[in-house]
Amino acid sequence: MTYAVAFQELTLGYDRRPAVRHVSGQVSDGSLTAIVGPNGAGKSTLLKGMTGALRPLAGRVHFGTCARSDVAYLPQQSDIDRSFPVTVVDLVAMGLWREIGAFSGLRARHRSRIDDAIAAVGLTGFESRPIRTLSGGQFQRSLFARLLLEDARLMLLDEPFTAIDSRTMADLLGVIQRWHGEGRTVLTVLHDVETVHTHFPETMILARDLVAHGPTADVLTAANQFRARQMCEACSGPPHDCGRHPS
Repeated sequence: MTYAVAFQELTLGYDRRPAVRHVSGQVSDGSLTAIVGPNGAGKSTLLKGMTGALRPLAGRVHFGTCARSDVAYLPQQSDIDRSFPVTVVDLVAMGLWREIGAFSGLRARHRSRIDDAIAAVGLTGFESRPIRTLSGGQFQRSLFARLLLEDARLMLLDEPFTAIDSRTMADLLGVIQRWHGEGRTVLTVLHDVETVHTHFPETMILARDLVAHGPTADVLTAANQFRARQMCEACSGPPHDCGRHPS
């Protein structure tokens, strides 16, 4: 089976202090995978390593069926400055930057695609609204519309359902399922176990080290979740190299 991205003894961290350690494995092309684990387990760090925002302290990230330039990344809402004076249509149009450049004008076909992306996430009529006036759910919809225009092969989503209403969550899960149906590879950091069981066929459990990775029914067990909590509790505090933990 071909892979979209693979890890070879990958270690990532901050100020040379590991937050993710010795991770090896691969994510199959076209798979829909949830990344779960306790707080401080390194989930967001792993996504940043795949985008290239963090350089490995050791090991490597390999890309198979796509290049790093064909990766779309949705950070946590708390990492985004919503005070910047742009409208919904401005934010969504940023998804075309790789295609047309930051300073090129939008043509009619581009505006049509922007309108289609906004409609696909249920925000028609909000085009002129400043993003600072949006609710959490509306803002997340606009970010998903931007991702639609990026048209990437590998989608990395960091806690996309935090602080949004249930209807928005259902609609955005529909977008993710659409990406999966189109053969894109999607990795999503999540906390809600029920959502993972219901909607994500593959799961990766992190606790700074890789605990388990595979079919959700086999991986997302009480035993593996307990082991992940034990591993993170034994290595609590800021990122540091506390050594390997026994199985």
